[in-house]
Amino acid sequence: MLDGIFAGLGTAAQPVNLMMVAVGCFVGTFIGMLPGLGPISAIALMIPITYGFDPATGLILMAGVYYGAIFGGSTSSILINAPGVAGTVATAFDGYPMAKKGMAGKALAIAAYSSFSGGTIAAVFLLVAAPSLATVSLAFQSTDYFALMVLGLTAVAAFAGKGNVIKALLMTVLGLMLSTVGTDQTQGIQRFTFGLLDLIDGISFLLLAMATFALSEALMAILRPKSDADRRREMEAQKNLGSMALSRAEVKEIAPVVGRSSVLGFLVGVLPGAGATIASFLAYGMEQRLAGAKKGAEFGKGSIRGLSAPETANNAACSGSFVPLLTLGIPGSGTTAIMLGALISYGIQPGPRLFIDNPEVFWSVIISMYIGNVILLIMNLPLIPYIARILAVPSTVLIPMIIFFSLIGVYFVSFNTFDIHLMVIFAVAAVGLRLLDFPMAPMLLGFILGGMMEENLRRALIINNDSWSFLWERPLTLSILVIAALVLFVPMITPYFTRLLAKRREAAGEGG
Repeated sequence: MLDGIFAGLGTAAQPVNLMMVAVGCFVGTFIGMLPGLGPISAIALMIPITYGFDPATGLILMAGVYYGAIFGGSTSSILINAPGVAGTVATAFDGYPMAKKGMAGKALAIAAYSSFSGGTIAAVFLLVAAPSLATVSLAFQSTDYFALMVLGLTAVAAFAGKGNVIKALLMTVLGLMLSTVGTDQTQGIQRFTFGLLDLIDGISFLLLAMATFALSEALMAILRPKSDADRRREMEAQKNLGSMALSRAEVKEIAPVVGRSSVLGFLVGVLPGAGATIASFLAYGMEQRLAGAKKGAEFGKGSIRGLSAPETANNAACSGSFVPLLTLGIPGSGTTAIMLGALISYGIQPGPRLFIDNPEVFWSVIISMYIGNVILLIMNLPLIPYIARILAVPSTVLIPMIIFFSLIGVYFVSFNTFDIHLMVIFAVAAVGLRLLDFPMAPMLLGFILGGMMEENLRRALIINNDSWSFLWERPLTLSILVIAALVLFVPMITPYFTRLLAKRREAAGEGG
């Protein structure tokens, strides 16, 4: 193992490979900042360029683009509430409210530090435990993945304000319903397409995310024009846009969040098919519960914990997703699936023998991740004050820009005008729901997890001859489902027990 690590270090430290890490990080960050273009598009564009390189150099470049795009994706989420990448949806929940309060510089700095910490800690885990974790990920079956998706859905409670749990659950169900539109992948049957060819492939995540966040936010700003007092407050807030300083108390507050979210994000990333999106939602939900009543109430309104947790987790999960790719030959996400194809085109078969037959490829990619995280931090921190100035653009210019980028971003993915029409319909519906105080995040969570839930439930039922006994027969599945039930119902039941105990104390006091 040590020989392999030294061989990987020698390969990663070559000038050409160091240059490729820097180029990948820069390109990925820039593409990630543009709503509508994610790491999959970025890596797909890189594949023709990498054909002239040796396998280690090509994979290092693509890995740099991957975590650079996730790193940069937080920028559009924080500044204009436009999460073009699924992994940065949860970043917008508290990052955008912070930007609206005039703390865009601080929000971007927290995102940068959290991303760096999560990526670095995960890279160390990957270096030490990659071969061992491969056996752990192999132990997970379809039944366990289904239970994991259910656990992911329990994060809905974190996005529900006080008294809005029912609304959040309804929006989750709506998201699950929308995820069923399109062609059933198992049987090839069209569902809920209304005879429209444009819906055969289902509804695009990007379309739904941009409609419910970016476009609906722009429409809400038009419907609710700012008063003179609001404009004055905004002008005062804009003076502090470049402030990136974190107080000692803030560092102390987010340090344990970074530690917990790094571990959680990495472990979720190791599981094939889970990825950065689920990791970010789970980390957000976990921190909201651990924060306590007072700090937990700040989530969704500009909490630094609520920003740090998903940003740390999604970057840690990116590193974790390389475990199944490199050690088992199983892509952990759409992005790593493209990288798997690139590796095979080089004549390298990812799997258990990769770190024996091609140790320089295996270990150089892992070591380059740490180098890449350092480069990303050095590259992005000086740019934050300038990037944050986007919010200083007058709303009469910024709102049309948001609408333009939202529409163009969705159109460039499919080149289909039907998607533009559908996006506008969803945006108008989202505005109506937001006016009625329905949260949008649970719908996206349901939509993201719906397809994976259905697929794994189908497999589990086929394996168990259409019997639901798998829910309690496998100890791992049962354990995850019990945790999910506790996470969902304990916050609902706690207020009743608190009131009951208070009444008993009062009764005991009066009796005394």
